[in-house]
Amino acid sequence: MDLLDGRLKFRHLTLLIAVSEHGSVVRAAESLHLTQPAATRTLHELEAIADLPLFVRVPRGMRPTVYGAALAEHARAVVAEVRRAGEHLTGLRQGQDGTVTVGTLLAGANVLLPRAVAGLKRERPRLTVVVREGTPDVLHPALLAGELDVIVGRVGSAPAEGDGLRQRMLYREPIRLAVRSGHPLLDAEGVTLTDTLGFPWILPVEQTALRQELGALFVDRGLALPADRVECTSILTMRALLLQTDMVALLPELVLREDEHLAALPVELPSVGRTVGTTEAPHRTRTPALQALLHHLDQEAVLLRETLGGTPTAG
Repeated sequence: MDLLDGRLKFRHLTLLIAVSEHGSVVRAAESLHLTQPAATRTLHELEAIADLPLFVRVPRGMRPTVYGAALAEHARAVVAEVRRAGEHLTGLRQGQDGTVTVGTLLAGANVLLPRAVAGLKRERPRLTVVVREGTPDVLHPALLAGELDVIVGRVGSAPAEGDGLRQRMLYREPIRLAVRSGHPLLDAEGVTLTDTLGFPWILPVEQTALRQELGALFVDRGLALPADRVECTSILTMRALLLQTDMVALLPELVLREDEHLAALPVELPSVGRTVGTTEAPHRTRTPALQALLHHLDQEAVLLRETLGGTPTAG
């Protein structure tokens, strides 16, 4: 089939996405302010163009076939890119307006990103910044689909490289074992990793590179991962648990430095750390809003490198 022969229209793509998301032509038509006959006719046109069945009827509506799901994924990327083009033109015309959507990994940029956003908003108060937190298995597909402009957080992980995403490394930051101020282990001498197993742990979820590094460290030390544990992706929940209990967690050094209620245990974790940077989809045009955010991220990263006494591992 040739989808570039002029028959495929933008309305076909928007309807395909709407039916995929709503599971019904009726609800899709309502969301797009179309009549049901018009939506049905458009869907029939699209299936004729594709020469493939895109949906099957189920008891409560319609479900995309493997062909429909594949085409819908591409349609979302096309629609997102067109929307981005409109924002690009708006940004060029107005200079200060626009939207930038940022994905951030668990504890991935809790110091860098807020500082950069604050600087950006001082410079461009009318620019809207949307921040979505998640794990790599959620954020990387969203970035490729055009739902995110950039991911700020840990870089260098295998999933990003496998997807062909473009990464820039900004600084390297140690990971520390964190507890509340006044924790019993802070008064003990010669604390080791084994000593911490007498207390509950907060672990990163399995989908994170930090969890994999921690698991490798425990194997190297001949230890099993803590049985008494919570697995958490929320930095707010993690902090609340640390303050209210004697739990032990992994936190970036900069997060601990800025929180007077938390402290780092004197336990070395030489193989556990993170390189913080940005991840972008390849060959996607940067909007003025994204360019401005990246500029502030670079500025703040310079200051953080000086604080940490290090440099990025790559440019």
